[in-house]
Amino acid sequence: MLRLTSALVLSGLLAVAGFSVEPSPAIAQGLPGSEQLKPLPAPHNDLPPVPALPGAEFPGAKPKPQAEEVPQDREALLAELYTHLGKAQDATEAAPIADAIEALWQQSGSDTVGLLMSRSAKAINDKKPELALQFLDAVTELAPDYAEGWNRRAYVQFMQNNYEGAVGDLRRALALDPNHFKALEGLARILRETGQKKPALQAYKEILKINPYQDGAKSAVEELSVEVEGQGI
Repeated sequence: MLRLTSALVLSGLLAVAGFSVEPSPAIAQGLPGSEQLKPLPAPHNDLPPVPALPGAEFPGAKPKPQAEEVPQDREALLAELYTHLGKAQDATEAAPIADAIEALWQQSGSDTVGLLMSRSAKAINDKKPELALQFLDAVTELAPDYAEGWNRRAYVQFMQNNYEGAVGDLRRALALDPNHFKALEGLARILRETGQKKPALQAYKEILKINPYQDGAKSAVEELSVEVEGQGI
């Protein structure tokens, strides 16, 4: 298979497939620590334990038709990019591949959904989580098979310190796209912050299988391994 080693090659591949390679200016990247949406309030409430398996299937997550069809080759292209990302030799090679994947995550195939996502991002940046949640409720209703809609809504749930709601949305996102490393990162962080170290460790290990150079994932595995298993990796 073609080895992708630069943003130029990736851009060409996406352009041939008919996709825009420019990511949304306000992409919600994971839950805590989003670089694009800082500053955000830190979580402070205590919540009961949430289910431990980061890859658990969510009943009813079977894709449903959207109002406007996503290009048929989107999933195949994502699968190819995930494969290249997992085989990246270093962070420099991985970065443009991850960027291309995140650009594809934004492609819903629906102008209406795209507009709602843009308005939700503005509401988040304006620190209006209630308004953002209204837009994202509409997104998940119109496009229940759009993983990024659930991931973005999870972000807003986290902003409101609703860990339980965030976890539910993240599991929906992961049921639709098990390789969504940002959704998996969000779940891993919530599990860790709620004291569920073993499933958090499992989630971080899964992240490294998908994106070996995901920021903070390797150090999280090393730290949690000491706490859970009594030794480093």
